[in-house]
Amino acid sequence: MNKKKWAIGAAGLLLSLSLAACGQGKTVATTDGGKITQEQFYDKMKSTQQGKAQLQQMILNKCLEHEYGSKVKQADVDKQFNQYKKQYGPQFDTILQQQGMTESQLKESIRNNLLLKAAVMDKTDFSNKALEKQFKKYQPKVTVKEITVKDKDTAQKAISDLDNGTSFKDVAKQYGEDDTTKKDGGQEVSFDNSTSGIDNSVKKAAYKLNNGDYTKEPVKTEGGYAVMQMVKHPKKGTFKEHKSELKEQLANERLGDQKTVHKVVSEVLKDGHVQIEDSSMKNILSGYVDNSKK
Repeated sequence: MNKKKWAIGAAGLLLSLSLAACGQGKTVATTDGGKITQEQFYDKMKSTQQGKAQLQQMILNKCLEHEYGSKVKQADVDKQFNQYKKQYGPQFDTILQQQGMTESQLKESIRNNLLLKAAVMDKTDFSNKALEKQFKKYQPKVTVKEITVKDKDTAQKAISDLDNGTSFKDVAKQYGEDDTTKKDGGQEVSFDNSTSGIDNSVKKAAYKLNNGDYTKEPVKTEGGYAVMQMVKHPKKGTFKEHKSELKEQLANERLGDQKTVHKVVSEVLKDGHVQIEDSSMKNILSGYVDNSKK
């Protein structure tokens, strides 16, 4: 399975650092050359793009939390966090380090994104026409077992062995290149049409399979080739049965649309009655709301 780094923040969600509160005379650090106060630190930070972006993020988070905090449960955050841990397996800690994040910062980012998603659900229209269009693309969540290899010839040998009656589990043990999954008969992966981080070629090939079937041709992926066997392929069902899922998928798509997110963020900030007390930062939300007269 082609694994990509997670994309937690949508457009408009920026950093996960924290600014120290400004306090008169409080010391951040001391040196032989003198001390650095929180006021000095604040004055320096607010003049940088990083500092301004952090303040924007903090303001937005306060407004989102006030308006939608009750709609995002800790269980929702933990569920998504655990999905990441399961998806990336042994690579999870490495990817976390590469992105310069701790587990608590990742959970905070997940919560921020879920809050923004709640705002998108609240402030954008979900007409039946839009939902019916989404249903045309909809595929239920399927579960497959997958063997990943680097070259097409190896993938073809694996398929030939399956054709000759060798079990998928034994083929995975022989050809699989992922030591953590091949002993279990291949990597088990679940996804639907909206799942990110999965090659479209993998999705397309999987949706053609019935339960127990395997791919008859090697599937090209960004990382090499895959051979898959369908474990569970539910029926698509009806539009009415999946209306809530379709709305969820549309909301996730809209989180990736910069224009939509900008509009939603503007409305959230306006509803939050933001007032910038520091006159030197009065234009910090320029482009979202007009604070020039506040």
